[in-house]
Amino acid sequence: MASFSSTFIKLTPSSTLSPTLPSHRAFPPRTIRMEAQAQAQAQPKPKEAKLWGGRFEEGVTDAVERFTESISFDKELYKHDIMGSRAHASMLAHQGLITVADRDAIIRGLDEIEGRIENGEFNWRTDREDVHMNIEASLTDMIGEPAKKLHTARSRNDQVLTDLRLWCRDAIDKILGSMRRLQVSLVTLALNNEGLIVPGYTHLQRAQPVLLQHLLLAYVEEIERDAGRLVDCRARMNFCPLGACALAGTGLPIDRFMTSEALGFTAPLRNSIDAVSDRDFVLEFLSANAITAVHLSRLGEEWVLWASEEFGFLTPSDSVSTGSSIMPQKKNPDPMELVRGKSARVIGDLVTLLTLCKGLPHAYNRDLQEDKEPVFDSVKTILGMLEVSAEFALKITFNRERIQKGLPAGYLDATTLADYLVKKGVPFRTSHDIAGKSVALCTLKNCQLMDLSLDELRSINPVFEEDVYEFLGVENAIQKFSSYGSTGSACVASQLDFWMKKLELK
Repeated sequence: MASFSSTFIKLTPSSTLSPTLPSHRAFPPRTIRMEAQAQAQAQPKPKEAKLWGGRFEEGVTDAVERFTESISFDKELYKHDIMGSRAHASMLAHQGLITVADRDAIIRGLDEIEGRIENGEFNWRTDREDVHMNIEASLTDMIGEPAKKLHTARSRNDQVLTDLRLWCRDAIDKILGSMRRLQVSLVTLALNNEGLIVPGYTHLQRAQPVLLQHLLLAYVEEIERDAGRLVDCRARMNFCPLGACALAGTGLPIDRFMTSEALGFTAPLRNSIDAVSDRDFVLEFLSANAITAVHLSRLGEEWVLWASEEFGFLTPSDSVSTGSSIMPQKKNPDPMELVRGKSARVIGDLVTLLTLCKGLPHAYNRDLQEDKEPVFDSVKTILGMLEVSAEFALKITFNRERIQKGLPAGYLDATTLADYLVKKGVPFRTSHDIAGKSVALCTLKNCQLMDLSLDELRSINPVFEEDVYEFLGVENAIQKFSSYGSTGSACVASQLDFWMKKLELK
């Protein structure tokens, strides 16, 4: 067995091994200083104290800071946060809670910060958590003590809701403008296709003839209702939570009506708990967006189908089409496919927010930090869907010859034949049966209703007379529609005239 002593180096007076720790004599003083500086730089910098950190003895961990920050997305609210702070500072000065000099310093500082943000010169810091803290802390760095007075009689709870209401209000105005542009595109498309008859479908089966203009105006009507929902939503949204503070209001002599008026709100919200708890306004907003997305998805589906070889009703221009990486012949209506696909995102944003809110007690809960990304995504997506739909509408051509060639298929005039019989005094259910038997005879003879002779029609029922042919064929059938809102030429012309006036196209 080997001796333990064999594992050690035997030191003798002649040994030349260096000592374990170098003496200062081994390195020049400059090298030592450089090492010390490098070690200092390697040490984590002390964290800035949180503006809310007075009762805490230690800072949050890096993991918690990363997980709880919202500045990565809520900086979108910067303009509205600054707007609210200007109004709040002016109110505080008016009420004698800060001096006029403090107010002026705060507003000048906020103006400077806004300019830096818009010029891309502002340093957004994750350790300052959110847009409110980033702006307030930067203001404190800039002007000192006056900035520390800005948060008087204000909590981030009412502050963020003020910002979000202002942001959503502006977003609704942008969406309404995009909706109007799509309506103009659809009406313009209708005007360029006067008199074009297309098959109307139910159950995706041919049903009755309709004017293409009539169908396009159906989408204009849907978008008008979508716009109406947003207008209603905006009116309910337009109440001010600022001054509700954390949840219970404040004992300081603030004037909530002054800030409400300065920010263009209708009035302050009556109940401070409701003011900081409520997310009805974003739920309603995202619900309206989701309904709009469904309407746009249906438009997308219809045009994608119509652009297929099987339908061949329309051809999009190259400028709104894409190709295939492998199939050189392909010309795809991708924008409208994505309109159809992106509707899922908008619907998902609503479901996310509904789920977020469903189990929350009053008043504010940190869960609600998660309300903003679905709102931002919903607005961005719906604006894109509206824009590309309007663009697509102006870049398509309807294939008249292909459409007209296929119109006889499907017995689109069968219901008009039933109406003819009603006018002859036949009860509708009997008329329906007679018209159905007429169609059955056509299928046996492989012909259209207008091709049946008068004798063949009378073999089904003697009520038929020569004037029946005025009701048969899609062109004749279209002219027989006369009820308000129907697809008759005169009715559609009246609808077009209404929309041209409303959209100021003439």
